[in-house]
Amino acid sequence: VFIAQSRASGSHRDLEDEELTRIFVMIPKSYTEEDLREKFKMYGDIEYCSIIKNKTTGESKGLGYVRYLKPSQAARAIEECDRSYRAILAEPKNKSSESLEHDYYSNNIRQEPRGSTFSFCGQPEFCSFEKSESRIQEPVSKRLSVVSRLPFIQEQLFALFDIVPGLEYCDVQRDPHTNSGYAVIQYSTAASAIYAKYKLHGFEYPPGNRLTVIFLEDGSDSSE
Repeated sequence: VFIAQSRASGSHRDLEDEELTRIFVMIPKSYTEEDLREKFKMYGDIEYCSIIKNKTTGESKGLGYVRYLKPSQAARAIEECDRSYRAILAEPKNKSSESLEHDYYSNNIRQEPRGSTFSFCGQPEFCSFEKSESRIQEPVSKRLSVVSRLPFIQEQLFALFDIVPGLEYCDVQRDPHTNSGYAVIQYSTAASAIYAKYKLHGFEYPPGNRLTVIFLEDGSDSSE
């Protein structure tokens, strides 16, 4: 899908290759660049590997890049590598958000950003929304119900809601009598759940299929 969208957008070839051949992975801090290359060489020809290090101490931050020669090789690595690597396509080098992305990974190990579409930190709309939280009429909680007329795929729905920091679990439930999708999502804080509902209620995923996101009672004090 990433490749198809990029081809259709008419991007410059160099930028297209940069966006589609470089992946960003979470790795043990003990890994060397050679270890990283060894783990990912099975998916294709690697142009280079690099590990993000603390500029002061030189210690690995547990994050790295792998650049392949072909987009198909990077796609295969993302699809087939162990889930613990949490592999995603990397931001292009010339984007100023890259340093922010590094800090985001380092400080929020459980979160997995997907570009800047749903940037959580520093958005004025979230700050103002959070301040007006007391004016929300419906009871809020850390748990959400997600309904769709199409069935969900566990990994895809988890990745979508993991864009908002603090995701604790995503439980996809299937109704054998209908083809609709139903899932329960829980965040570590009510603020994260509020933001996820605010951003993803009515979101089309996949395109043409609108998600319905509502709060579920979780037994906590909603005034908190």
